[in-house]
Amino acid sequence: MSAAPLVGYSSSGSEDEDEAEAAAGGPARPGAGCRPRVQSPLPSQRLPVPDSVLHMFAGTEEGPEDDSAKHGGRVRTFPHERGNWATHVYVPYEAREEFPDLLDALLPHAQTRVPRLVRMEAFHLSLSQSVVLRHHWILPFVQALKERVASRQRFCFTADRVKIYTNEEKTRTFVGLEVTSGHAQFLDLVSEVDRVMEEFDLTTFYKDPSFHISLAWCVGDARLQLEGQCLRELQCPPVPRAP
Repeated sequence: MSAAPLVGYSSSGSEDEDEAEAAAGGPARPGAGCRPRVQSPLPSQRLPVPDSVLHMFAGTEEGPEDDSAKHGGRVRTFPHERGNWATHVYVPYEAREEFPDLLDALLPHAQTRVPRLVRMEAFHLSLSQSVVLRHHWILPFVQALKERVASRQRFCFTADRVKIYTNEEKTRTFVGLEVTSGHAQFLDLVSEVDRVMEEFDLTTFYKDPSFHISLAWCVGDARLQLEGQCLRELQCPPVPRAP
């Protein structure tokens, strides 16, 4: 913001004398004491701003660095915006003792076809797509979910069919175990989650979902290498035996 131009005011000796005479009660010359002061504008100049001030906040308004190499090569499906939070609803799965044995049998065989496959660090079943929440929506969104699913009863399910999945953008591939029993109960949960999504004007879940537990993933579309003969072999993998 530039300051208004500085203005200089003239103060001649005769004007001072007139004001002094008037204050002492002496006679004033005609027009004395009522003349407007002459304004002589000075040239407007902006003072130079030091470099230390100009670069004081350099880079503070830049967005977060989006380096896919720091995230295993994963690419964002939507751009990051300040105040937005990527969110999805899921049911966590706690692996039992025999689950690691299953992974030890499946993944090495799949990695012979796609060596870049990486084992998942945690396991879950998704009940929603990835959506974007504004920060001030988070608490009411969570509260609405709790109210919707609070009355649902616990149930058992089975996931024992190996299946290959990709995301919508075909930028990632997953080896998963598809749910073969308990599908109807998961659909009931999704119907409640979808109602909350609609309240917040967010995208609902897929129309014909395949509920599954992802076991491993890789960057890119690897369906050609993993489906067909490889998938049939993954469905009945040899169980490793202890030496």
